[in-house]
Amino acid sequence: MSDIGKRLPRKRFSPDERRKLILDGAIHFFAEHGIDGSTHQLAKELNITQPLIYQYFPNKEYLIDAVYDELFNGRWNPEWDTLLKDRTRPLSLRLLQFYSEYSQVIQAPEWIRIYLDSGLKHLQLNRRYNTIIEQSVIHRICDEMRVSLGLPDLDDLPITDAEFEAVWTMHGGLFYHGVRKHVYKLETTRDYEAVIADIVEGFVVGFEVVVRRAVVRSR
Repeated sequence: MSDIGKRLPRKRFSPDERRKLILDGAIHFFAEHGIDGSTHQLAKELNITQPLIYQYFPNKEYLIDAVYDELFNGRWNPEWDTLLKDRTRPLSLRLLQFYSEYSQVIQAPEWIRIYLDSGLKHLQLNRRYNTIIEQSVIHRICDEMRVSLGLPDLDDLPITDAEFEAVWTMHGGLFYHGVRKHVYKLETTRDYEAVIADIVEGFVVGFEVVVRRAVVRSR
C-alpha cells in the first residue's frame, strides 16, 4: 500500500469527510504522478474502489476542477488584496508581508508540482490561476508603485511592458526558489524569509528606475 493509502484509516466517515479525504489524496497523487495519473491508480493507492471516487467526483475532469478549487482558489487569501492596497504603510513593508504569507502557499511541494505539470500538459489550471495573479498581484503592484512615486496610476497611463515584466520577474524568482527545492531537489541553504526580504528590497530600489523610465517613454 502506498503512503497515500496509509493516510486513509479504515473507519466510517461522513460523506463530506470522505470527499475531503479523496480530494486530499488526489492532490498528493497528482503531485507525485502528474495530472495524467489515472483514477484507477488513484483508487488503488487510496485503498478504495474506483466507483467510490465517482460517487463524489462524476469523472476525472470534475476531480481535476475540484483539485484546482482546493489547491489554488482555496488557498488564495482575499485579504491580500486589502493588504497590497493599504497605502497607510510603505509599499516595501506591504510587499514583504504579502510574499511572506503568499510563499507559505506556493512553497508547498504539491502546489508547485501540480502547477508546473498542468502547464506542461497545456491544461487550463495554471492559466486560470495566472489570470488571477496578473490582476490581483502584478497589476496591483505596478499601480501601487506608481502611486508611491507620485506617477500617473494605471487608469491614466496603462501598464508598460517594462513594468509588467519587471514585476513578473520578481514574482517568478520567489516561486523558483521552491522549484529548486521541491522539483530539482537542490539544496537551498539560506533562510527563505531572508531571501524574500532581499528580493523585495532589491526590487523596490531597482523598479523605481524602471517605472520612471517607462512612464517617460510612454508619454
